[in-house]
Amino acid sequence: MSQAFFVATLLNFAMSFPCPEDQLPSYTAYYLSEPLTIDGHLDKPAWQNAPRSARFRDLVSGAETLFDTRVSLLWDEAYLYVAYWVEEPFVEASLLEQDALIYQDNDVELFIAGPDAYYELEINAHGTIYEVFFIWQDAYERSRYSQIPEFALECEGVRPFDGVGFKHSRGKRIGFWSWDFPGLKKAVFIDGSLNDNSDRDRGWTVELALPWSGMKHLASGRSLPPDEGDIWRMDFSRFNQYKEAAPAADSGGWALSPHYVWDSHVPECFAKVQFSRESVYSANRG
Repeated sequence: MSQAFFVATLLNFAMSFPCPEDQLPSYTAYYLSEPLTIDGHLDKPAWQNAPRSARFRDLVSGAETLFDTRVSLLWDEAYLYVAYWVEEPFVEASLLEQDALIYQDNDVELFIAGPDAYYELEINAHGTIYEVFFIWQDAYERSRYSQIPEFALECEGVRPFDGVGFKHSRGKRIGFWSWDFPGLKKAVFIDGSLNDNSDRDRGWTVELALPWSGMKHLASGRSLPPDEGDIWRMDFSRFNQYKEAAPAADSGGWALSPHYVWDSHVPECFAKVQFSRESVYSANRG
């Protein structure tokens, strides 16, 4: 499947979405020639040279948020790397079991979209993760997901999904809650003390490495790793159990790309990530 076909697939369903196409944020992910050690520390030269995104805004209103949250991306031949900087004066997390409902803690989230499916990852300050692979129901047979054993409807943890707060014109998705991203690496670093509100923290950082090989069911024929100039749609967000006091209209969900609706599951509202083979070091000189 060509890059143009992927874009056309998204546009076919982008007729009545709350996020204006011309206002979607873009980010350029630069190339890295050496692998990263995934330990949650973002003081590495590569991350210090990578451009940081704009500050996350309220998911629903698009307003400024109480604390700063930003994301950066890098890539090499083997991995997509994602880093989050999360300002948090009192870092808290309680959930320790994989695939617990991590959004019930304060978390950060990553969505990666293909033309007929998308992947969701949530992670809290413990480093506990929650993962789901969603396939659009209208594509399950047509795109031959039905012939892939790991996406059999008889698998554990399979159920229909209709979004959270937005009625998508494409209809329902099939969610695979037992699916795990193969080879995923993740780490968290806390600049402060976890679950100790007797002091004030700076926040926490998240570092992820996702093998390109694990994205074969999202690529749908696109090059893995990406070709120069390829654009993938990804969503980067943060959900909080607290809200800023009135009169602020804090929804508790903040994102790089506001959706203007309480629903993260709208790929047409995801940010545009363009891949460049220019070195992250040369890209930021001067």
